[in-house]
Amino acid sequence: MNQALPAPTPPGATLEHLRARCATCSMHQLCLPMGLDMADMDRLDRIIGRRRKVARGGTLFRIGAPFGSLYAIRLGHFKTYQLNPDGAEQITGFQMAGELLGMDAISTDRHHCNAIALEDSEVCEIPFASLQQLLVDMPALLRHFHRMMSQEITREQGVMLLLGNMQATQRFAAFIVNLSSRYEARGYSPNSFQLRMSREEIGNYLGLTIESISRLLSKFKKEGLLRVSNREIELLNPARLKAITAGTQTCG
Repeated sequence: MNQALPAPTPPGATLEHLRARCATCSMHQLCLPMGLDMADMDRLDRIIGRRRKVARGGTLFRIGAPFGSLYAIRLGHFKTYQLNPDGAEQITGFQMAGELLGMDAISTDRHHCNAIALEDSEVCEIPFASLQQLLVDMPALLRHFHRMMSQEITREQGVMLLLGNMQATQRFAAFIVNLSSRYEARGYSPNSFQLRMSREEIGNYLGLTIESISRLLSKFKKEGLLRVSNREIELLNPARLKAITAGTQTCG
């Protein structure tokens, strides 16, 4: 697939012009909050401007594939999964616009999971060798990249807690609350959104059967916690959902 390189910064461009251009990319969180000057932002913009479309059900990378780039999700949603010893799929995460894919391969130069698009999506491909040089030259960017990696580790630890210590009702409430907070951080409604993944995929991720997910959806509807229409979800009582997640309240 041909990938268009980003247009160079026009003569006389202002920092505001470049900020506006970077703000259209999901990677703007790497540079905009840090007060980088225009030259540094332009260098960053030049290596992250290459875009790649991935159709629904398409593969971004596979287990064992050599590592060369990170991928910033610009549009759409993905799931990552590994294979159990018996060959069964185990979903390890759902990713959305503004998040990075591919960090699993940094240490070994090989990917440890498959990344599949849940809908027609688009990513910015970031050659890691080029990014490494920028990280050396731009300490502020390096610190922010470390924060992003730390957030990913924290998210994975949260999943381990979710699967290890929570009852089914808590797991599902935590899943909904997590999606809500992530959408809110991206400027979308925290209380009304569409589930891009199937009930079977949610169950796989949470360690529950598809029947359990259907029962929990019905239970949450009956309790006045959610309004559900196909994949459209509306949170009717976010405070109570958070309390259920925390274990300070029960459902039913």
